[in-house]
Amino acid sequence: MSHTLTTDDVAPDQRLAYWIDMICTTYVQLECDADERSEFRGSILSHKLPGLDVSMVNSRAQRVMRTPRDISRATDDCFIVSIQTQGHGVISQDGRDAMMSPGDFAIYDSTRPYVLHFGDDFEEIVLKLNGDQLRSLVRNTEGLTATTVSGRAGAGHLLINMIRTLREEADSLMPASAAAVSQGVVNVLVAGLMSLPACKSADLSSMSAYHVARIKQRIDDRIHEPALTIESIAAELGMSAGHIHRLFKSEPLSPSQYLWSHRLEACSRDLLDPRRTNVSVAEIAFSWGFNDAAHFSRAFRERFHFAPREWRRQVRI
Repeated sequence: MSHTLTTDDVAPDQRLAYWIDMICTTYVQLECDADERSEFRGSILSHKLPGLDVSMVNSRAQRVMRTPRDISRATDDCFIVSIQTQGHGVISQDGRDAMMSPGDFAIYDSTRPYVLHFGDDFEEIVLKLNGDQLRSLVRNTEGLTATTVSGRAGAGHLLINMIRTLREEADSLMPASAAAVSQGVVNVLVAGLMSLPACKSADLSSMSAYHVARIKQRIDDRIHEPALTIESIAAELGMSAGHIHRLFKSEPLSPSQYLWSHRLEACSRDLLDPRRTNVSVAEIAFSWGFNDAAHFSRAFRERFHFAPREWRRQVRI
């Protein structure tokens, strides 16, 4: 469902304070200042999708700050993606400045201070996703913040087009479809980030890449088995567990993390599947290799920031 917040119905002398409340509620605790306070205006059109928040921000010039004090007052752990659509902006974090022109995007991490500066009227699309979600897909995220990804070609251009279409269709998507689209958007985002120099590490040898692919495929083939372990995979493939762990050194996740992450993702999809509404949460968890309901519930909440039943409730909204 979409939700609109705007300063239009607020007295001019109260608009900036109201705007600060709006952005803190929608994103994270922030501080904001603007030169033209008496003529300030802004609006946020937001869509909540499974695992991804999408919003359109349209506003006057301003400077937004996430300070150490703001961070100490909250427990937020998320990545925010700013996609510039009109005007220009600068994102500063980790000693870097990303200069943003229409079509460009960059990410920033809520767990560390940052500054956003917009010198004139602007419009941007903002994505917000869980910190663990991106860290499970990309290594060295701290080296990717405040770095411009061009939207004029490649994955950046594809991301812009996907988001524009998503904005138009978000309210008509069923939860299971919305979850699939959200994952597609994240995958394209990751492809864009992978083009940055800080994301490029020494390539695996073709033989190492082959073995990593074999291991992942074997895990995926046996993911339903509660007794599945990295040791059993190693024995089946004629390797040692230590060798498997060494092969995964260049991956965002360890072999065990890869296994549990894929189990949780499979459960999240099934919980949103309207064809499985009569299947209990525990049955879904056990069908994907979990054997302890309490452990599953804790792991699911840590990964998706929702309890399994809260996540499933989206099917009925």
